[in-house]
Amino acid sequence: MTDVVGKLWGYAHSLRHDGVDYGDYIEQLTYLLFLKMADEQGVELPDETDWPHLRRQSGTDLVDAYQDALRTLGAQQGILGDIFSGAQNRLTKPATLSRLIKAIDETEWTSLDVDVKAAAFEGLLEKSAAEGKKGAGQYFTPRPLIRTMVRLVQPDPRALKQFTICDPACGTGGFLVAAYEWLKDETGGALDRETAKRVRTSTYFGQELVDRPRRLALMNMYLHQVEPHIALGDSLYEAPGSQRYDVVLTNPPFGNRGANQVPVRDDFTVETANKQLNFLQHILTILKPGGRAAVVVPDNVLFADKAGEIFKILMEDADVHTVLRCPRGAFNPYTPGTKTNVVFFTKGRPTRNVWVYDARANVPTITKKSRPLTDAHFAEFEKCYGTDPDGKSSRSQSDSPDDRWRVFGIDEIKARDYKIDSFKWLRDDELDDADELGDPAELLSEVAGELQLAVAGLAELQKLLGSEVDA
Repeated sequence: MTDVVGKLWGYAHSLRHDGVDYGDYIEQLTYLLFLKMADEQGVELPDETDWPHLRRQSGTDLVDAYQDALRTLGAQQGILGDIFSGAQNRLTKPATLSRLIKAIDETEWTSLDVDVKAAAFEGLLEKSAAEGKKGAGQYFTPRPLIRTMVRLVQPDPRALKQFTICDPACGTGGFLVAAYEWLKDETGGALDRETAKRVRTSTYFGQELVDRPRRLALMNMYLHQVEPHIALGDSLYEAPGSQRYDVVLTNPPFGNRGANQVPVRDDFTVETANKQLNFLQHILTILKPGGRAAVVVPDNVLFADKAGEIFKILMEDADVHTVLRCPRGAFNPYTPGTKTNVVFFTKGRPTRNVWVYDARANVPTITKKSRPLTDAHFAEFEKCYGTDPDGKSSRSQSDSPDDRWRVFGIDEIKARDYKIDSFKWLRDDELDDADELGDPAELLSEVAGELQLAVAGLAELQKLLGSEVDA
């Protein structure tokens, strides 16, 4: 895969001289990869839009044929029309387009990996980020983390006839693809005709703010013979419709860029401009009663202003039964300094206990090459979580102070103003290593959070002392 990405990226540099920027190049690449993989899988496309037709063309006829194919596909009804809506050819030089088609044609893409196109896109965005293009991390969640979240939440459409799965910040569709792949592994691909049709056409939903990753999400699912419903729009600032979901799996974009106003939402109890906190409120709205969710959140969300208020409401309306503290560097290389967690909850019953698994303390920082994130980083956590997707499996913690698995009762959580980040019990020797300290901005954010917790604690102590004096 690395060699293929390197080869394709090499063309990006030459295309810069033709006036094609990295974003346009990646978009054109997704169109061509889709057509090639559709041909490999025998997907039927309209006349004169498929890969063999393009491959037979040359010179200006190739450019015209490619533009005509994009226009024809964009005019189709259903998911094909969604994928190619507004698609335009940015590769106007015949030699450039021909070179790229030949490069793609040399690889049998579907034989490499079920999600190879997303992997190619991911690799190209990584290289684009290295060129100074920021923000690639908002589109991707590490695949080992996605697989763990999916395995634990068990998004099984066989459970109910109206079972639905949603990612309200779906990026390139990683969670939706993984949920479908999990179902295929569980069933061996054997579903009765009615269930198979329902799974294919009315099970997977999403929303994405940016057009390009939405296209890729649609392509990915379509090449898996699934027709998802992925809207283009803002999940936070546009009030949701009446659709509710049994499972939500998502990694809302990190940071607050662009979140300079509070969403006007009647269903949001707490007013805040913090995107991640608003996503928690949004997810609570779109879940069905009894629905379950697994959500990636950065550390600073757990101690941010209004975090306590949000988690108080969340724990009153849902069972926040499990929190996973992810290893440092889990999102390398996109947002290397961001420390992340996964919050698991089930709507419809209040929280009594929160189990926290610390997969971070004394775990070497994840790097892209020498120490990549793997399924092994979460294997022990999956055992602790158990087989019940709603966190109801029998759980226990050892007496060892070094145990990574701890339970905290709701009374203790209330006493700490619902600040989940305050539940740290392992000494982290990694923090004593200057080479592992991470980004200064992230350190400042973490220190600010600790100070907020300390101030809150002092305020509580002051209240207690004041009460004693009054007494």
